[in-house]
Amino acid sequence: MNPLVFIALLPLIQGLNFISYDASTDGFLEAARGWNSFALQSNPDAVGGFTYNTDSVLKQCTTMRETLGNAGFEYCSLDSGWSVGDHGDEHGRPYNDTNSIDIARLTRELAPLGVKVGVYLLPGAFCKDMSKTIEGTNITIADTMSGNNNGFARCDFDFSMDSNGKFTRAGVQEWHNSVVRFYAQSGISFIKLDFITPGSPEAGNSSNLPPDNSGSVRAFHNAIQTELPSRSMRLHISWKLERNATYLPIWNANTDAMRTDQDINQSGAKTLVQWQKVQRAIENYRQWYLAATAGLIDAGLALRVRPDLDSLLNGNDKSISGISDVKRQSVMTHWIGAGAPLITGSDMRNLDHVGMNLYTNQEALDVANFTSYYPMQPVNPGGGNSPAQVQAWIAGVEMSAQCKSVVVLANYGPDEGEGGFGTAMSGVQKMSVEFKHFGLGGTWNVRDVWKATDLGLTIHGPKHGWNTCQMYGGNVSTMVIS
Repeated sequence: MNPLVFIALLPLIQGLNFISYDASTDGFLEAARGWNSFALQSNPDAVGGFTYNTDSVLKQCTTMRETLGNAGFEYCSLDSGWSVGDHGDEHGRPYNDTNSIDIARLTRELAPLGVKVGVYLLPGAFCKDMSKTIEGTNITIADTMSGNNNGFARCDFDFSMDSNGKFTRAGVQEWHNSVVRFYAQSGISFIKLDFITPGSPEAGNSSNLPPDNSGSVRAFHNAIQTELPSRSMRLHISWKLERNATYLPIWNANTDAMRTDQDINQSGAKTLVQWQKVQRAIENYRQWYLAATAGLIDAGLALRVRPDLDSLLNGNDKSISGISDVKRQSVMTHWIGAGAPLITGSDMRNLDHVGMNLYTNQEALDVANFTSYYPMQPVNPGGGNSPAQVQAWIAGVEMSAQCKSVVVLANYGPDEGEGGFGTAMSGVQKMSVEFKHFGLGGTWNVRDVWKATDLGLTIHGPKHGWNTCQMYGGNVSTMVIS
């Protein structure tokens, strides 16, 4: 990959149709920031051995909060394996396996630090729990089922709805309410709901997922609204979810963030991520943005759901992360530009100076605060928004006393198989950018945000282009233009 220029602008912009995020369906104004366990669970050799247990998680999340707390990192998200694998509690609700993860201890020790604990769930109830009664009712779990075993030791609920959008099978909503109530009482503030369909396209031969289990998303969202009037629990769903005009409004109305891609980590490897997977994640965000514009904004709906590009795996040096420092900064630029959740999967005990700067750089965080409302959109040099090795992005505009926007100029390097653009230009590239494609008018001074340096450049628009932007292997320069 060859460099990126990430620019924050302070001009008046006209011409492009900029979109903005509204508050999420549960009232969150910004995407979550924190740590998730999955990458270290899947790649223990990358960090010299990682054991998924309470002590290891406490070390990771305590360190996260101590080092990154001032940058807003607050969630400690447990991925798969935290709960007993084939049955629930007396009411059929997934609960922790104390041999590995002690939820009570985690919440007890992390809450005083301001850390919020999250858990991982799959749709359905355990098939072994069919005779159990849903809390607060005389309805058994068996009474709520569709008859499908989804292949994950779970049986699926019957999510049939009436014309008012209410579940017709008694007990379906009550079970989900009881789960959210139980978790809130246990100090849990975040649910990651995986293997949602339509989506999850490579679930594996052992699964028997129904073609549409979006009712699970609706049911958990309804439960959060019913049981938690303050809506103090986040709901994220995954993975690579359907983005058409039928399902985007469902995700938008019922969840805080939706996964746009598959897992980005390379499970079982000695490093966490490959650049090929980063290229794929960026391309999937481009597709998501265009789909969100067509399926939501053009339909007159507020954009509430945030795109989840998967975990940030850029906090550690190349021997752990698998990518160069230049590419690590490129990852941060794109996740920030998208207004995506900043949930790291890196080893918190081994953040190097580059990782610390990526997560705590104040000027970059100021940009993140901006793009949490105004996500970047693709605008190619020469026009258009198709996938390209040399790509431009722009976000904004905020109509305040001093208008703002964000621009990213990127050279992703040769397509490594999943980038979507298919070209293989190597080495330094030059990008010609005419500001008319951004709809820019006026004059701006340029500041490099990552380097915290005023560049002393003046750019005029719309008649003048930026004709000789040299782009090296992944460099990301964040510049403010005022």
